[in-house]
Amino acid sequence: MRKLWLIALGVNIALGWACLPMVRADQAPTTAPAQTQADASPYLRFVDEGAAGGSLQSGEVTLVNADGVTIDLIAAIHIGETSYYQELNRHFQDFDAVLYEMVMPKGMKPHAPGVGGDSSVAQLQRFLKDVLALDYQLDVIDYRPANFIHADLDTQTFEKLQRQRGESFASLMLQGLMRALADPPPQSDAQTEDLLDLLTRPDLDRQIKLVLARQLGDIERIAGGLDGPDGSVILTERNKAAISVLESTLKQGHRHLAIFYGAAHMPDLQRRVEALGFKPVNTQWHMAWDLHIRADQPSGVQRLLDHAMQALEEPQ
Repeated sequence: MRKLWLIALGVNIALGWACLPMVRADQAPTTAPAQTQADASPYLRFVDEGAAGGSLQSGEVTLVNADGVTIDLIAAIHIGETSYYQELNRHFQDFDAVLYEMVMPKGMKPHAPGVGGDSSVAQLQRFLKDVLALDYQLDVIDYRPANFIHADLDTQTFEKLQRQRGESFASLMLQGLMRALADPPPQSDAQTEDLLDLLTRPDLDRQIKLVLARQLGDIERIAGGLDGPDGSVILTERNKAAISVLESTLKQGHRHLAIFYGAAHMPDLQRRVEALGFKPVNTQWHMAWDLHIRADQPSGVQRLLDHAMQALEEPQ
């Protein structure tokens, strides 16, 4: 099970990289109430339903100021169910303005879903979505509607700030890995169950994702692994850019806004929005990973037996 925890750490880091929806230079939303777990964070949680499975959910916190202006902080999980992103696309139509993250060259417009996003981070996220049989945010979310407003650093500024800080994706990922290894999450009975037991349960695909999802509920831990004592470009400086765009957008008279950013950004973004005079009044949840066990799907042992039978039936 130690290997599964390390895989979970890799997924954790990939989920926390801010979309780096990143382009290099050269119905109402699906919601579900908490059922069996106290909220560790208002932006990412795993809801455990025991033998029935569960779900990994992203949060949306609504904040209001004295003038009745509302800002919804909508946390993104960058690898999730196709239905998760489709529902968010519909939800975004409800807002006057949706401020979004995407590091891309100055003056560049977002591509259609499924086009572009060929950075190393995007490649990692696409690899993980294939491994986990999920979808990738940039392949489904449509960033082209008129109410979408870019609220991130451009590629040139992002790379300049990283050079000034001596920061890189590799160094931040290593930093996060070392912190997580030095302070691993506490082990529970559910996390240390025997691998053989795991292989005998139905729906192996979701059983494995359940093990991973149980490790992903503490977004403050993700952010701590990516940010240093003086902040970072990937989190702190990009959050500053988002708030700067927010302030200018508010001055234009918009009264119902959303900020759509990676879940790891949200605790700091909420603090910055509250400093502008907004107070949180509501939280709703979007199901990003459906982990309800399908009894008709094969277990690991059944898959092994099926492969063995096929091999025996093949002509020699």
